[in-house]
Amino acid sequence: MTEIKPSKSAHPRNLGGGGERLDLAQMLSVELLQQVYAGSSLDAATLKAMTKLDALGPHLKAVCRDVCYGVLRHRGRIRALLTPLLRDDNTQELLKTLLEVAVYQIAYTRTASHAVVDHAVSSAGALAHPAVGGFINAVLRNFIRQREELELEANRTAEGRYSHPEWWVRRMKRDHPNHWKQILETAQTPPPLTLRVNERKTTREAYLNLLEQHSIEANPIGVSGVHLTHGVSVEHIPHFFDGWVSVQDAAAQWAGHLLAPKDGERILDACAAPGGKTAHLLELADIQLSALDHDSQRLERVKHNLDRLSLEATIVCADAAHLDAWWDGIAFDRILLDAPCTGSGVTRRHPDIRWLRRSADPSTMAVQQARILRALWRTLKPGGTLLFVTCSLFAEEGPKIVQGFLTEQDDARLIHIDSSKFEKGWIIPDVLHDGFFYAILKRSCKS
Repeated sequence: MTEIKPSKSAHPRNLGGGGERLDLAQMLSVELLQQVYAGSSLDAATLKAMTKLDALGPHLKAVCRDVCYGVLRHRGRIRALLTPLLRDDNTQELLKTLLEVAVYQIAYTRTASHAVVDHAVSSAGALAHPAVGGFINAVLRNFIRQREELELEANRTAEGRYSHPEWWVRRMKRDHPNHWKQILETAQTPPPLTLRVNERKTTREAYLNLLEQHSIEANPIGVSGVHLTHGVSVEHIPHFFDGWVSVQDAAAQWAGHLLAPKDGERILDACAAPGGKTAHLLELADIQLSALDHDSQRLERVKHNLDRLSLEATIVCADAAHLDAWWDGIAFDRILLDAPCTGSGVTRRHPDIRWLRRSADPSTMAVQQARILRALWRTLKPGGTLLFVTCSLFAEEGPKIVQGFLTEQDDARLIHIDSSKFEKGWIIPDVLHDGFFYAILKRSCKS
């Protein structure tokens, strides 16, 4: 489930009245969040529950969507707020999740507190047993009465203050001593909606004029990006389904411009799914592009994206590190390696990531990244360029991989990225950018 609209746009104005069944949205939110806590991504849980979501109707579906993203974005603080009120450690996980949903709605939305409490009591009866309604009512009423003290207490822990796991906060302090607070605080804000203009079909200037005609406020960003001031569903984005634009974060749009494909070149996009960067490369030049990924289902999304944009590429399903399974022995002029990572730079857009990852995951991912990088280097022409990219802000998954590779590979050199937007290869998250790491590696011409 791609989060297109800022969460505040889905905030209910008054769900306590008008006969709307807020309890139905609460219960489905609990179901989805329980799946995330069991290890599923929110995208996967949402896809499985799409029939139930559609049955809620557009408004309550938007409420459920907002609640799921909101609880996951603020879960560290919500749990810190609830802990003093749950003196019994044996509280069912189902009821804890319902309380998280209700506290989120009270603390972070405009829904009337009394409506949230009343519907949460009804939800508790349906999810567990009517007898637990009194318990839910008491906890939420205590939260409302004691909120100021609970907020102060929540600030005492890093997880309560920043809504990220303690180990995550420590890593950010270590890897980004000058920016860690900005990174964590930015992750608590709704993500921007940024489009990439397909310059094969129109120009950015012309598209900005078109948006203005549709009363959609927007501004240019980057080389070919457009930032929409307010969230808009793709159905209302002019000529989206005609392939004029794609949804892509401004930081991710740097990949195509840094790799800088030229007409006639043979190019590999490794770990290509879901295909945003694949499409961008094809928009920039007439190239022979192979889009490689090990996940056949995610490659279907690549095909879908290319079809919408009227673009073509050779789609290959294989493990990038197993060259015998896919490489024909003909070297590539350029390679984009969008390496698998923890996704720690995109938690604003995917807030479930911070709760699904474990402290050992960056090291595990780093081993996988190094394995793929070494293998793909063998497929690059002398004089060719490999762009190493991750949407992680953990140093183990970015600069340390590149530093180690340069130490062991005497035919590789690092090319400086000449832009004030980059700091030692990093794009630090801000109001308009997710967090990314980029490294341009050039292979020497010696045989």
